[in-house]
Amino acid sequence: MKKHSLKEWIMATRPWSFPASSMPVLVTLFYLNWIDCNVNWYIGIWAIINIMAFHAAGNTWSDYKDYKNGVDRDDTIGGISITSGQFKAEEIKYLAFIILATATLSGIMLVACTGLPTLYIGIAGFLLTIIYPWTKYHALGDLNIFLTYSLLPILGTSFATTEKIYLETLWISIPIGLITVGILHSNNIRDTEHDKRAGINTFAMLTGGNIASYIYCFEVLFPFLWIMICITIGVLPTWSILVLLALKPAMNSTRKALKYKQDGARTFIGIDEKTAQLQLVFSLLLTVSLIIAKYIHL
Repeated sequence: MKKHSLKEWIMATRPWSFPASSMPVLVTLFYLNWIDCNVNWYIGIWAIINIMAFHAAGNTWSDYKDYKNGVDRDDTIGGISITSGQFKAEEIKYLAFIILATATLSGIMLVACTGLPTLYIGIAGFLLTIIYPWTKYHALGDLNIFLTYSLLPILGTSFATTEKIYLETLWISIPIGLITVGILHSNNIRDTEHDKRAGINTFAMLTGGNIASYIYCFEVLFPFLWIMICITIGVLPTWSILVLLALKPAMNSTRKALKYKQDGARTFIGIDEKTAQLQLVFSLLLTVSLIIAKYIHL
């Protein structure tokens, strides 16, 4: 069996996508801090690491299932760790199991330090990770991702770090969740023809490529409007206007997406990675705004 370097194993988990899982937790921590909650920062850092581990397990498990179900083949763009011949399918499966087992053990320890609500949220996240391939194949992948990488981690972080679920955190679940779903949605638009060949039915296929491209534009642009609404009604500080600095990369992606009618699905090549980068920048700017608003009073 071919030996792989540590870098190759790490790259097989698709680390470029980790902002989708880590940023919801990070923003939640600083939002809770802004509304004067007593945040346990050690638990917060632990939660970020743990959800990224679950994300890595989900990525590798999805790549394995996509390959086994004929979704990813030699001519597809996704799941290249297997289709390129770099890794055998069984290697990726075992990697997924090892990471999932490690993340689960860490999660159990986290529950022991926090409480049962963390367990319930963790079980929900675990199950959604395992069934993600099935939900993707039945046009439910977008909903799965919103729950797994927005709603659940935000509520889970709220309880784990403060011993109370603050429903106010749901205000930030909308913009962060939509951008995260945009990562998956753009990926699925790109892969429409290959997914059709495999006999699966993603949400992008259900709506049709042209409508799907408009939905993608909504997913990455509406979060900016949502932040402005939240500022207006006082659930986010005025400093959150800083997120508008991320509007340019969002517009760049939407301009490219709107070329779908002329260029077809190939126009979405690379947009998933750009959207993950947008998630990183948008969330970091929102985090910075919460820090400024907390400690700098003008």
